Amino acid sequence: MISIFVTASTGLDIALAGDLLSDEIPTRYGMAGICGKTFDPVGDIYYLQLAGLVMWDYDRVWRHWAPEALRFKVEGTAGLTTSPKTRGMVSVGMLAVYYLDFISRHRWSPYVEGGIGAIYTDFQVDGQGSRFNFNPQIGIGTEIRVGSGLPFFGAVRLSHISNAGLHDDNRGVNSVVIMIGRFF
Repeated sequence: MISIFVTASTGLDIALAGDLLSDEIPTRYGMAGICGKTFDPVGDIYYLQLAGLVMWDYDRVWRHWAPEALRFKVEGTAGLTTSPKTRGMVSVGMLAVYYLDFISRHRWSPYVEGGIGAIYTDFQVDGQGSRFNFNPQIGIGTEIRVGSGLPFFGAVRLSHISNAGLHDDNRGVNSVVIMIGRFF
């Protein structure tokens, strides 16, 4: 009797695990081009970056309940300023991405995103204090499906860099960022 119960419950567990795996949202990878422009405290810094990203179902990474439309994204970027001087910059960040399923359509899926990261910039503005900074970001975007291939995506973000008070001088730099890329 006990062996029948163990066998039946083990078979049920295996069947449920199979159902969970088949419903799992796949890991996605992507690449994007980024252009940005500062607007505070100066408006003359322009930059270009290349980004690589990976995105998972949110509750697969953070082992707690999360809305079905929530994803977790990690991005790495490298690039340079194009004016007023050429300087390098690299960053790594993590963002929560929430798809707005209630307004999604067959060809496009809008989302909001926000998160934080770390950034090194080979430039400083007056009062900035550090080249290594924190980088909170918030934005809106959409995935765009063209044909049967993997989707393109585009986003507009507000980006802030500052050292969070780790240095006496902590003048932040704010910028607007446009990101265009594709999943593969």
